[in-house]
Parts: sequence; structure tokens; C-alpha cells
Amino acid sequence: MLNVKKIRAYYDTYYQDLKATLTLSYPIMIGQVGVTLMGFIDTVMVGRFSTTALAASAVANAIFFILTVLGLGIVSIITPLVAASHSKGDKENCGAILSAGVRIAIFTGIIFIGIAYLLVEIFYVFDQPKDVVPLATEYLVIITFSAVPLLLFRSFKHFAEGLSQTKPAMYVTYASVVINFFLNWILIYGKLGFPALGLAGAGYATLLTRCIMAVGIFVYVFRHPDFKPFLTKFSWLKNTKAHINEILRKGLPTGFQMFFEVSAFAGTAVMMGWLGEKPQAAHQIAINLASITYMAATGFSIAGSIRVGNAYGAGNMKQIFRAGTAALVLGFAFMLICCLAFIIFNDPLVHLYNSNPEVVHIATTLVVIAGFFQLSDGVQVVSLGALRGIGDVNIPTIITLFAYWIVALPVGYFLCFSLEWAAKGMWVGLLLGLTFSAILLTLRFYWLVHANRKQEKVGV
Repeated sequence: MLNVKKIRAYYDTYYQDLKATLTLSYPIMIGQVGVTLMGFIDTVMVGRFSTTALAASAVANAIFFILTVLGLGIVSIITPLVAASHSKGDKENCGAILSAGVRIAIFTGIIFIGIAYLLVEIFYVFDQPKDVVPLATEYLVIITFSAVPLLLFRSFKHFAEGLSQTKPAMYVTYASVVINFFLNWILIYGKLGFPALGLAGAGYATLLTRCIMAVGIFVYVFRHPDFKPFLTKFSWLKNTKAHINEILRKGLPTGFQMFFEVSAFAGTAVMMGWLGEKPQAAHQIAINLASITYMAATGFSIAGSIRVGNAYGAGNMKQIFRAGTAALVLGFAFMLICCLAFIIFNDPLVHLYNSNPEVVHIATTLVVIAGFFQLSDGVQVVSLGALRGIGDVNIPTIITLFAYWIVALPVGYFLCFSLEWAAKGMWVGLLLGLTFSAILLTLRFYWLVHANRKQEKVGV
């Protein structure tokens, strides 16, 4: 016989968890979409300037994020660390974590700028189209200087999110979207007396916008009264070696996990260049659309990481299970809607970017494949966030390495070049890699939760 009261209690509990996760995640989602919206605006405006510039932006952005993603991964660990300290009532430690994160952001950003200048010849090494190389090189040199402000913005963003303050980054991001559009309009097309700089203009617009974002969130955090109790131990100069070591110990595996993922997609962009300028441009369109939905899904991932981190700090294994499950359910449901949208509206979506018949033909096929891997992509990114919340970072990094570099790229290369499936072969490889990652990461989270709950029952 069904126990109606018990079922009702479960429903009420999970409804509250879903509601809490959604409330926490929607500002993050909106902010993350705003970040991608800037990329969307860049891609559309550059694509309308020229197909060559669009192809150049694809490979240059891929190289840029390979350089910076390690730093982005390191500072992302600020969120669960601050969330755990906050749940314990240790306000001073939250500010000390931010201090360490800011120093790491500045140091790593400067290193990435230096590396970028050493790698300007990389486009020739990878046999990219001759018309693409000079544009991509100039664009990369410009946007490389945005590494420091980008990492600083992320450090303050993750600090605020760790305190469950998810709206500051959203406000700053959307103000920056408007600024970025205006600067693009002026510098790409040569308005208000400025010369038409094309792709280089988009690079300068990105650099200026990221500087404004860093300043904006810094001012917001230090002037808003809600943050003042947590900033008593913040210092630009005071020794925070212990906190730096903690961020690096947990953040480096996360950084490598993100590096393996981004470098795999960058490798895909490079191989698309071997197929020609038009497949490369089509790939950029499809990857930009997929990035928009992916960034929205990271809202559920970050919200899950925050709520799991809070429960982990309080030692509540049941709440860890519920928080992780709520994030996974919401992430899957959202990406299912995106999947259907990509499949049904693939043609009009592609025409937003480019009208070249060959580019459109290739891109519409890629967008359909991207629609299917929305589901796997959403599940794997939310699972990663939940695992990060309980401090599990090493095994997920190994899973990511295997999924992308043992499954996705080799299979994609084989289908693309050996079986001559061309561009769609690479994307089928990505789909298989993402699916593999999603399955293993989800199993990993529930296995760890089950193991810890079992230990609690036996008093270990």
C-alpha cells in the first residue's frame, strides 16, 4: 500500500530543493548567457564583415581559451571554498580566499600574455588557410591582454557566488554586453569617425569591455554593504600562502579538466581549418550556438556546486544528495528544450550568422548534431559542479581527459578524414565523448554520496 504522507513529504522536500536551486541559478544563467551573448554579438558582427574574419576569429579564440582556461579553472574553485567557509560561519576566511584568488588571477594572467607572444606562429604550424593566418594572429595579440581583467572579474564573481550573491555578476555582465555591442559597431565597421578595423576592432572592443567588467564588479563588491563583513581579511599584500596553496591544490585539477575540454574543442577548430575556410566558419557558427546553451547550463552547475558545497561544509550527506539531484534534473530539463530548439530551428539560427550557401549547408547539419549533444553536455557540466562542491577534483579530471582525448578527438578524426564524413564526423566524435563523460561523472557523484552515507550509518 502506498504511503501517501511519505510520498508527499518526498515531493515537498524535492520541490523545495528544485526551487532553491532555480532561485540561485537563474541570475547565474542569465549572467552566463550574457557572457556568451558577447561572443554571439562578436561572431555575428564579424561574420557580416567577412567569412575570412569569421574563420580567423574561430581559431584565435580557440587558442586564447586554451591559454586562459587553466587560470579560469583555478579561480573557479573559489566558489565552493567560500561556500563551505560561509556555511561554517567563518566570514574572515572568505575574504582571505578572495585575496589569494586575486593574486593567482594576476600572476597567471601575466604568464598567459607572455606565452601568447611566444605562440603567434602557431597558426602557420597548424597549416591554417593563408588568408586566415594574418587576421587571426593580429586578433590573438590584441585579446591576449584581456587575460588579466578576465581572470580578475571571474575571481570576484566566484567569491560573490560562494556567498550565494549571484546577481552582481549578472548586472555587470549585461551592462558590458551593451558596451561591447557599441564598441563593436564603432570599431569593426568604422563609425563616429573611427576607421573600420574589422576583426581587429572586435579584438579592441573585447579588451576594453573585459577591463570595464573587472572594474565594475570590483567596485560593486567593495561598496555594497552585504559584502563588507566578509572582506575584513582581504588584502592585496598580506601573506595568504596557505590559501593560495589550497586554491592551487583543488583548483589546478579543475583547471586541467577545463583545459582538456577546451583544448579538444580547439583541436577540432584547427582540424576544421584543414577542411577549408567554409567548414571552419560553419564550425564557428555551430560552436557559438552550442556555447550559448552550455553557458546557461553552467548556471545549474554553479548553483549545484554552491548548494552541495554548503551541505558539505555542514556535513549533511542527505542534503548533498538532494542538492546534486535537483541541479541535475533542472540541467537535463533545460538542455532537452535546447535540444529540440536546435533540431527544429537549425536553419533560421544559422542564417543569423551567415548567408553563404555552402557555409549554411554545413552549419545546419552541425547544429542538428549539436542539438543531440546538448543533453550530454548539460549532464556532464552539472555533475562536474556537484563533484567540485564536495572537493572531488582529481578523478573527474581523468574522466575528462579520457572522454575528450581518447574518445572524442580520435573518433572524430577517424570519421572526418578516414571515413570522409567531413565536418559532421568531427561533431559525432564530440557527441560520443560528451556522452561518455556525462555517464561516468554522474555515476561518480552518486557513488561517492552513497559511499559516504553508508559510512555514516555504520559510524565510520
